[in-house]
Amino acid sequence: MTAIDQSRTVAVVGTGTMGQGIAQVALVAGHPVLLHDAVPGRADEAAEAIGARLDRLVEKGRMTAVERDAARARLHPAADLAELADTALVIEAIVEQLPVKQQLFVALEKIVADDCLLATNTSSLSVTAVAGALKNPGRFVGLHFFNPAPLLPLVEVVSGFATQSAAATRAYATAKAWGKTPVRCADTPGFIVNRIARPFYAEAFAVYEEQAADPATIDAVLRECGGFKMGPFELTDLIGQDVNEAVTRSVWDSFFQSPKFVPSLAQRRLVESGLHGRKSGRGWYAYADGATRPEPHTAPATEPPSEITVEGDLGPAGELVALLREAGITVRETEEDRGTRILLPSGGQLVLADGQTSAEFRDVVYFDLALDYRAATRIALAASEVTEWETLRQSIGLFQALGKSVSVIRDVPGMIVARTVAMLVDLAADAVAKKVASAQDIDTAMRLGVNYPLGPVEWGRRLGRSWAHELLDELHARVPTGRYAPSLGLYRQSYIRTEKDEAGA
Repeated sequence: MTAIDQSRTVAVVGTGTMGQGIAQVALVAGHPVLLHDAVPGRADEAAEAIGARLDRLVEKGRMTAVERDAARARLHPAADLAELADTALVIEAIVEQLPVKQQLFVALEKIVADDCLLATNTSSLSVTAVAGALKNPGRFVGLHFFNPAPLLPLVEVVSGFATQSAAATRAYATAKAWGKTPVRCADTPGFIVNRIARPFYAEAFAVYEEQAADPATIDAVLRECGGFKMGPFELTDLIGQDVNEAVTRSVWDSFFQSPKFVPSLAQRRLVESGLHGRKSGRGWYAYADGATRPEPHTAPATEPPSEITVEGDLGPAGELVALLREAGITVRETEEDRGTRILLPSGGQLVLADGQTSAEFRDVVYFDLALDYRAATRIALAASEVTEWETLRQSIGLFQALGKSVSVIRDVPGMIVARTVAMLVDLAADAVAKKVASAQDIDTAMRLGVNYPLGPVEWGRRLGRSWAHELLDELHARVPTGRYAPSLGLYRQSYIRTEKDEAGA
């Protein structure tokens, strides 16, 4: 099945920001485009706004004046829905209310030809449910663009329960022909991105609610240690707390209030207070003129130990051995089978976050997972009330000797980055196992849709077959709500031995 020919007309119903963006994408791709809006005059206003954006593309050298004029000649407002009769594709971008969307498509089905593809840009409703009112739901698909549509490459192509494979393939090919990066997805709450991204926000909010660290510190650790472009507190302030929480609650409700997706009470209080983020002037942070951004907690400088002993290979933190030696610290290594840890001169231990807590052991400091320990500029440490001060001091000095800022947080299982990444890996494994999407499409969606440094499937591979499962198993033992119970997909994955594994056994 090939993409819709450029000569065929594409219609966009709903002329808000997203509708205008989608129309611009189709227009620049060479299609005649019709704009329709239920509010009189809105389609004309949208056409003018799109024309102005095309002018700016010419000014920036991204489009020639000839191309702009040709595009403008292909763009037409449609005052009546009946004018969409000859279209090859209609994309809806109206209000997120199921009855309203169903009413629109029932009307469209009576107008357009049998070969016209019908698509919704919904981000929160079931594609199957929207198509449920149609006589021919087989030609109905989800085409979920990300805002701003002309700039962001990702498009989730969502197949409802009744969507015919030919319709999904045609939609996929068309999005690709428009210069987008489409991914295929089954009709599941949140699709790919909004389903799998929930832990990035939820775990940060949970660490905050557990009084382990403040928002500025959690954001800094996830950026400077985890490699994420923005922290969840600053990102949700940008998105809008009301918008982000609404998506979380929608996914939670759609999964029958599964503990995997439980919303944050702290975020609920922000929304109830009208503190929606940048657009309201305050959210987790203040944005009024003269407001200062709080600094993350950073430990004062302290002397590092001159030598340490490493037991085991440190797993995902194995790179630390070379970094410590480069910093002039004497590193002794032993292969004793007593776990993987760093033994400090104080007699205490420094251990990579594993889902357990410092309070369970005598004199243990935990350090957080990093995307890249060499590139990381900050490391989080966690200690309990029973941890010896000298052990914590030496742990701080050790990472400072590597040029890292150090944030000390309270003793919580899984810390910050480790529990976040483990949950992302788990939800991705669950989605692959349930054939929501392929592993490749999940990683593509998460990198392009929310700008993650690695796709969660690839991240899981790098960390080791059983790393996420073991960490979540420990977390579940300490927080037995079901939230951290490893999914069956992750459980199976942790026992699959590859040829490489067998060769090394």
